[in-house]
Amino acid sequence: MSNGSAGRLAGRIALVTGASRGLGAAAALAYAREGAHCILVARTVGGLEAVDDGIKALGGSATLVPLDVTDGPGIDRLGAALYERFGRLDVLLGNAAILGTLSPLGHIEPQTFEQVIAVNLTANWRLIRSLDPLLRRSDAGRAIFVTSDVGRRAVPYWGAYAASKAALDMLVGIYAAEVAHTSVRVNLFDPGPMRTTMRGQAYPGEDEARQTPPEAHAESLVRLALPGCTMNGQLVAGDAALARSADPGGRH
Repeated sequence: MSNGSAGRLAGRIALVTGASRGLGAAAALAYAREGAHCILVARTVGGLEAVDDGIKALGGSATLVPLDVTDGPGIDRLGAALYERFGRLDVLLGNAAILGTLSPLGHIEPQTFEQVIAVNLTANWRLIRSLDPLLRRSDAGRAIFVTSDVGRRAVPYWGAYAASKAALDMLVGIYAAEVAHTSVRVNLFDPGPMRTTMRGQAYPGEDEARQTPPEAHAESLVRLALPGCTMNGQLVAGDAALARSADPGGRH
């Protein structure tokens, strides 16, 4: 489906962080396939260009924004630029995240801990701070933030990442409560284990072929972005996350 009137997101403006690979890239392609103009945010220019090529092949359009999400003033400039060009934002997918290191809490380097919090938590607050006015200018602003179940249970050695996701869950819940009486809807999405670079860092010996590809979650992320989505302040689990939650011995 091309970027035309038939798509479910036709005419919508969607911003995706961490858009150069993995779940972010899969979501961007899905949004473009459904007719959205995508604002692609990531540090890697080459990765952004590759996703842009894929979007063009679908007949879609995108704006590339090479930006480190820890650059708070950069996020503010992005918000101002989006206002000037589009006057609104219809969809925000806060997907960018890093793992840090898996080790006992006392062994984590302070710089590593602070960087994980900066990317996984603070950057999403800066996005909310800068882009909330634009989401409110949409007739149906939709914000989706990617989380993980390790933020909801105490798993040894996952301290920095888990703490960042636990805080993100609370941040997003508060944001959802604050916009409850507006046209904006805000939700969390937990994809569960995926075939991504981060998964490979956490479990380097694992068989990638057994993991769910990020593309499997495209439809869920499209549905959360639709104007007709009425959920707010909810946690939506992908199929892999649901399977893991049903298995007490499931791995992250």
